[in-house]
Amino acid sequence: MIEVEVKARARADTLERILALGAIPMGEENHRDLYFNSSQRDFRQSDEALRIRIKEEGARLTYKGPKLDSQTKSRLERTVQIDDPLEMEQILTALGFVLSAQVRKHRIKYSWGSVTLALDKVEGLGSFLEVEARGEADWEEQKEKVLSILRDLGLEESIRSSYLELLEEKGRK
Repeated sequence: MIEVEVKARARADTLERILALGAIPMGEENHRDLYFNSSQRDFRQSDEALRIRIKEEGARLTYKGPKLDSQTKSRLERTVQIDDPLEMEQILTALGFVLSAQVRKHRIKYSWGSVTLALDKVEGLGSFLEVEARGEADWEEQKEKVLSILRDLGLEESIRSSYLELLEEKGRK
């Protein structure tokens, strides 16, 4: 499935603007994301990601392929539910994958039609808004939709970097 997503730094009035759209609150989540790199190829170079996401209600293993365009974070995404994240971490390590980073965030989710809006507070980075469309529909059409919503919310400048990339960049400064 193609994940079509844009991200921007949240502003003080972002929540107010989300609610003004008529978006419906979907709940709050805490995420602990464990990112792995391959011993066969550097995912930073190939623009891929392998992640275990741990939330209160369970955990998932996700592979993300390279980004598909220069404006968004749209990419192929494959996800599977896992029962035991610690055991999955040990399996990945035994296969030669290396735990490269951990990202923690608090997320408040909203639904607006076929789009999910997520207000994220990321440890060490601050607040962001992610606008995401999923499904089998034409991803170019979905891309225009999420970019339009970002503009409607007064957030013109999208960020293509992942939270992992932003944290690594911050660590190099």
